[in-house]
Amino acid sequence: MEKKLYRSTSQKMLLGVCAGLGEYFNIDATIIRVAFALGALITALVPGMILYFILGFIIPVQGEVSNSSDQF
Repeated sequence: MEKKLYRSTSQKMLLGVCAGLGEYFNIDATIIRVAFALGALITALVPGMILYFILGFIIPVQGEVSNSSDQF
């Protein structure tokens, strides 16, 4: 079975990006959140927040992931 990256609906805090990344890489979502927060602080918050919201719009929501071969 192929792993797919998606935003989590069950463990989300804001958009579910960190929880989805945690599920994809089999890492606790809290570790991803702390790493993201530290990275955002190091980059003066703005670039990190922009990246988070871009990922929030690019990564599909869990349950809305479709098979790419069905689209063509």
